[in-house]
Amino acid sequence: MASSPSARSDYLHWLAQALGSVRVETGAEVGTRDLVAGYATGYDAHHIAPFVRSLRSVFDGEIALAADARPDVEALFADHDVRFLTQPDTQGWQPHPVMARFAAVDAHLTARSDIRNVLLTDVRDVIFQKSPFEPAPDGLEVFLEGDRLKDHAFDMKYLRALAGDGIADALGLAPAICVGTILGPRADMVRFCRTVLMLAAVPRSEMGGSFGADQAACNMAIHMGLVQAEVRANYGRVATIGLQAAADFAFRDGQVINPDGSISAIVHQHDRHPLLAAAVRGRWAVGLEARERVTPRTVSSRLRRMKQSLARRLPEAR
Repeated sequence: MASSPSARSDYLHWLAQALGSVRVETGAEVGTRDLVAGYATGYDAHHIAPFVRSLRSVFDGEIALAADARPDVEALFADHDVRFLTQPDTQGWQPHPVMARFAAVDAHLTARSDIRNVLLTDVRDVIFQKSPFEPAPDGLEVFLEGDRLKDHAFDMKYLRALAGDGIADALGLAPAICVGTILGPRADMVRFCRTVLMLAAVPRSEMGGSFGADQAACNMAIHMGLVQAEVRANYGRVATIGLQAAADFAFRDGQVINPDGSISAIVHQHDRHPLLAAAVRGRWAVGLEARERVTPRTVSSRLRRMKQSLARRLPEAR
């Protein structure tokens, strides 16, 4: 008797290695430690310092970041009690770090019953002005960054790639949620990470594992009710400021002031506004050499990009 066919793809092969266990814990036990986690691979200490230094000034809990083990980063982490977040130990095809981070955080949380609440966040363009966990969340919280999804060409591109035109168009009227800052209890965060990872398995691997798939999968998970979450307005706990005019903000006494005069605990996308970015670096990156990120343009890197581009357009044996 012939065996039934099974789903296969580069992405699914990576995911099986990265997750290890597929058991989702119920979260019956309640931890006592809060965790801020993120991915900062490819950056030097100058890029990471505003995040680390501003966070440590308002938060004494655990900080775990995936980053390159280079001397300047190791020194920064040692000075501010930051641990390296273990990255998935997988062989073969690899997704973009924006997708790999969900597997890394899932693995970290699954092994840590002492964790209570988690902030999964971008790193390079985030700073902190108050404790991110005050007030404590009752459940998963996600944060708006703009108006409707249909008004964001980038979001719609990857919604169509993950779910097709019909579902993307139906979701287009929903508000745009930013995947760059997600906060909530440990068990809720595990479910969120795994839901995003599985939704990204739907298209061909080079799309599901790409930059942008995380944003699309997040919006699908929340707006389709696959994950329960409170959708929070902008300029509350989080200020996502990239789409707002720079003139609407002020920088006073070392803090970013929102257009309504409020001060958010977390400021995201400050680097979209050069004057704010310079002010942030002037306060939080003092004493560190500024280096531009330069990706060498080698023959192998060009061939790799061409291969990835072609793979996004061709069918994948599944």
